[in-house]
Amino acid sequence: MTVLPFSHTWPYEVSGKDIYVSACPYCGQEQVLTQIGSRQLERMKEQKKVEWVMPCCHAIFPILEADDDYFWADEPLRK
Repeated sequence: MTVLPFSHTWPYEVSGKDIYVSACPYCGQEQVLTQIGSRQLERMKEQKKVEWVMPCCHAIFPILEADDDYFWADEPLRK
C-alpha cells in the first residue's frame, strides 16, 4: 500500500467490545460509538477497505485500513 500522510488518519479507542472515535471528522460530534465489530476491525487491520457510515451525520468514512490506534482513509481528515 502507498504510504499515506498523517492527515489521512483518525484515532479510535476500544473499550470492552465497543469501538469509539473521540469526535466525528465530519460533523464534530463527540464520543461517537461506532457500529464496527471486532471481526470488522480485524479485517481492516488486514488492509480490507470498508466504507463506514458515521452514525451521527451519515457521512461516508472510507477506511482503507486500521492499525492499533488509527483508521487510515483515502482522504484528508485533519486540517
